[in-house]
Amino acid sequence: MAQHLAHIALVVADYDEAINFYTKKLNFKLLENTLLTENKRWVRVAPLGSSGCALLLAQAANDEQRGRIGNQTGGRVFLFLHTDDFWQDYHRMKDAGVQFTELPRQEAYGIVAVFTDLYGNLWDLIEPQQES
Repeated sequence: MAQHLAHIALVVADYDEAINFYTKKLNFKLLENTLLTENKRWVRVAPLGSSGCALLLAQAANDEQRGRIGNQTGGRVFLFLHTDDFWQDYHRMKDAGVQFTELPRQEAYGIVAVFTDLYGNLWDLIEPQQES
């Protein structure tokens, strides 16, 4: 049996501000934005060139969900964005106003730097080390 992750739900405060951040600042593609009810939409975004898992932007519907916005993992890095050109993406993202919490560093697995999304969730931007 073959399985794969299709979507990861990310709780957001507002659909449109989240779409703007992911498409304008992270350069993601808006895959779907479908109205389901008066207050609920099915919104999916993914990195350009990605054919795998997408983020499902889920607007918080109650106080418990609103309390999770920006800290879905208790302060740990939540998502890992791989790139084939770290420096190009790093500079483009910085120029777009994305906040990095540290300077880029070389690790055994590649070049990495931590950044925050518009709500404070932590992400790793990583260019994996090339296999030799």
